[in-house]
Amino acid sequence: MGARDLVYDVYERRLTRKLRGVPVPRHVGVILDGNRRWAKSVGASTKDGHQAGADKIEDLLRWCDEAGVEVVTLWLLSTDNLARADTELHALLRIIENVVVDLAREGNPWTLNIVGALDLLPTETAQALKAAAETTAGRSGAVVNIAVCYGGRQEIADAVRSLLQAHAAQGASIEEVAEFLDVEHIAEHLYTKGQPDPDLIIRTSGEQRLGGFLLWQSARSEFYFCEAYWPAFRHVDFLRALRDFGARQRRFGT
Repeated sequence: MGARDLVYDVYERRLTRKLRGVPVPRHVGVILDGNRRWAKSVGASTKDGHQAGADKIEDLLRWCDEAGVEVVTLWLLSTDNLARADTELHALLRIIENVVVDLAREGNPWTLNIVGALDLLPTETAQALKAAAETTAGRSGAVVNIAVCYGGRQEIADAVRSLLQAHAAQGASIEEVAEFLDVEHIAEHLYTKGQPDPDLIIRTSGEQRLGGFLLWQSARSEFYFCEAYWPAFRHVDFLRALRDFGARQRRFGT
């Protein structure tokens, strides 16, 4: 072990000790940002950057398991990403399919949940993602939401549409729905219905904005912005985010 590795190991252990007894977020959302910039910084191709980012996901989930996180939401592809060049988007979709299949393989503990406007994806991609996630139903580990073709505004629009359709099927009029409609009714139709809202949202690459991620659910979340590009995100970066979360006096949006 080199001197640099030794220093890292000591620091990692110190951070881990400091987190003992510190409150742990039940639900962590992560905006996996910076794949292309990381690739450019190391002289690699964009495809290699996306693959390196995909390879990092399982590490993150293991770290979440160790910390006791119950729900993880990973933003892999936004609705805006669909406007990218066909060649890049095609490669990215194949990488996403492969990483979901890998996470779903037998022996992994996670229950996968694909969230997003899947009807905007190529049919074969949507079917492959759904099929892989279905094989994980009932597993004992954390619930992992894979946000693909996801946008926060789209999710809210879909939730309202779903609510109206559900009540129209029961014979309710628009006026009757408007009479009882409240935030809880809408929440029951979100992609993450039945789950706790995220306590902590992490964004990598130094960007300090949500970009539409979990707009409804993040009203009371704590945010942590990390300078590292996603493929370079380390365990100590995750531990720092948990340390920062544990040190905050949460006011739940006020």
